Amino acid sequence: MEETFGTLAALSDTRQLVADPADDVRGRSVVDSGGEKIGTVADLLIETETNHVRFLRVEHGGILGFGAQASFVPVEAIVRLTADTVYVGSSKDHVAGGPKYDPDLVGERAYYEQIYGHYGQIPPYAPGSLYPGLTGLTGGPGLPPIR
Repeated sequence: MEETFGTLAALSDTRQLVADPADDVRGRSVVDSGGEKIGTVADLLIETETNHVRFLRVEHGGILGFGAQASFVPVEAIVRLTADTVYVGSSKDHVAGGPKYDPDLVGERAYYEQIYGHYGQIPPYAPGSLYPGLTGLTGGPGLPPIR
């Protein structure tokens, strides 16, 4: 039997909260593997059945918020968290060159497979996939507990 994603939803569209507001990564800067700022975490995409955070929605580019684009970054791409920064193991150009956030495709398995493939990550429903063990994030270890 093939495992699949459950229903994914933006945390901001649910009635759920991060259990400890100090662990909420929304609003934190996202920095690439070279130390360059990519953008800001705008929202978290959670699997509603498990409350696992699956993606960060990162807004980047633009000037003063105008013309900014959004991209999903899988939580598996996070390499480190601090109180105000999320570090990813990709370059700024790699994130910017990934599949763009498209509200019409949210919920489509093929869309998520493109994102995971872009980052060289295994989708969570694939054999051998493990949820990242990051300290400070839930939806699993390292991501803020969602309640």
